[in-house]
Amino acid sequence: MNLGKVAGMVVSTRKEASMEGLRLMLVKYIDEDGQETGGQVVAADSVGAGPEEVVLVASGSSARQTTSTDKRPCDAVIMAIVDSWDIDGNVKYKK
Repeated sequence: MNLGKVAGMVVSTRKEASMEGLRLMLVKYIDEDGQETGGQVVAADSVGAGPEEVVLVASGSSARQTTSTDKRPCDAVIMAIVDSWDIDGNVKYKK
């Protein structure tokens, strides 16, 4: 899993039929301090994430194990919206 911030929505009017109904979001990866790492991914949104929200992204075969992505050709999925995280008792992020 990776931490990321939702940067925007990806709109595709023509796609594989099994992908119909899935929202696709552009997610920029962030590090433990909340800084962008330069990496990004287009991920199917299974939790209703919105712009600028910090999310957890699963990729690879794990991306196809959510209810909304089961048996769909997905390589990345937003599987959680992050409320907070801490490192060694120091809060690094709080929604």
